Amino acid sequence: MATDNLKQQTKRGLYWKFGEQFAKYGMQFIIGILMARMLTPTDYGITALPGVFLAIAGIFASAGFGTAMVRKPELTEEDLSTSFYYSTIAGILIYILLFFTAPWIADFYTTPVLVPLIRVTALGFIFGPMATPQSIILQRRLDFKTQTKVGVTCKLAAGVIGIVMAYFGYGLWSLVAAGMGSSLLGLLMTWYVVRWVPKTGWSKESFKYLWGFGNKFIASQLLDTTYNNIAPVVIGKFYSPAQLGIFNRAFSYASMPSEHLTGVLGAVTFPVLSKMQDDEERLANSYRRILRVTAFIIFPLMMLLSALAHPFIILLVTAKWEACIILLQIICFNLMWYPIHSINLNLLLVKGRSDLFLKLEVIKKIIGVIILVATLPFGLIIYCIGGVVFSIICLIVNTHYSQKLINFGFWKQMNDLKYTILLSLVMYGVCFGLTQVIPNLWLQLLGGGIIGALVYLGGAYLLHMDELKDVKYLISRKNNEQ
Repeated sequence: MATDNLKQQTKRGLYWKFGEQFAKYGMQFIIGILMARMLTPTDYGITALPGVFLAIAGIFASAGFGTAMVRKPELTEEDLSTSFYYSTIAGILIYILLFFTAPWIADFYTTPVLVPLIRVTALGFIFGPMATPQSIILQRRLDFKTQTKVGVTCKLAAGVIGIVMAYFGYGLWSLVAAGMGSSLLGLLMTWYVVRWVPKTGWSKESFKYLWGFGNKFIASQLLDTTYNNIAPVVIGKFYSPAQLGIFNRAFSYASMPSEHLTGVLGAVTFPVLSKMQDDEERLANSYRRILRVTAFIIFPLMMLLSALAHPFIILLVTAKWEACIILLQIICFNLMWYPIHSINLNLLLVKGRSDLFLKLEVIKKIIGVIILVATLPFGLIIYCIGGVVFSIICLIVNTHYSQKLINFGFWKQMNDLKYTILLSLVMYGVCFGLTQVIPNLWLQLLGGGIIGALVYLGGAYLLHMDELKDVKYLISRKNNEQ
């Protein structure tokens, strides 16, 4: 009975989280299209310049405490209060640091507007972390319905702010205001629906537990964030803000479906699978099923986006963004593996092995830097191709401990995914071929999407793939709305 109840909780969680992510990313997509038509690649590039500094600061503000609290078997009031005090104090100190270092960052990029931009954007570190305990409470309750309502409302408000300001000519500040408005509204709404306030003082024991898990998580996140932002830093410094804007737009469109699915799975499956962390067989079976269903959904979406990148960009954001087409096509083959990476790494966190998580990150980033240094000097296209190679290498590395912990390594995973990969490649070939023979861009986009879906789903039906049944089960409305 307990297993069936957890299964239904998982399904309801996925239902609501998919609803949230679909609505949020759907709005983000539409809003992004409208704003990209009004703004320029330079506007996007300038707002992306301080990204590495803000991302690193965010890691220290959260310190991995949220992940530690979600997986802790018995969460106490002291844990929540200690996390709140730490995040609030850390956020204030980080803002002060960024406020005074903003002129140096602006000088590094020779872009004076970064001084006020950073000082405004960094305000998020003061109020953002204050919602961490409330968000953890909702996650542990598996209350994804409430999270969905909050997330969708914030994204809609951000879109309205951004579009209105862009329309009235505020340029890059429309992007800043949209992000700030979403964060502030999210804080207020989360506090309102959870109604939690600190009830105890600082706990040395709670901090010792949270920091003991989080410090290794911080180190791995620092490595990951620093590596992911090396390319934007170099592009922004030695290329131009416009080229950085082109790269970021291509990466943003490619990451939307993969991050969407990864966000759903991480938010729902981590607290659920943490409840079965001591049942090896059950955990292994659940991971295997999650992996197959994830690939079944994300692989065709990414290949479809790659195949139809040309009509997608020209029709929706106009020819001024044409330079990002080839980058988008390549990046899709990189990020299609992102949810699979996440699933394998998620296993280590469920098992509480943040030490192994850190070890893998060190290995991967050394390889990644070597590939980056070897490719980036030759231009963005070669760099993106190197990213695909790096993603495959990362998959081999990430599955090393999956084999040791649950006997589900690289070759077993590839064997489970072989039909999904084959069908996705066939669909890609069909859709890309259509773009070469059909002159009308709208027919390329709409016709290619429909025919691609029919080819993929038809193949899955003929092959009697279990993943098709699992997806049907997940999207059925029965027991989802409770």
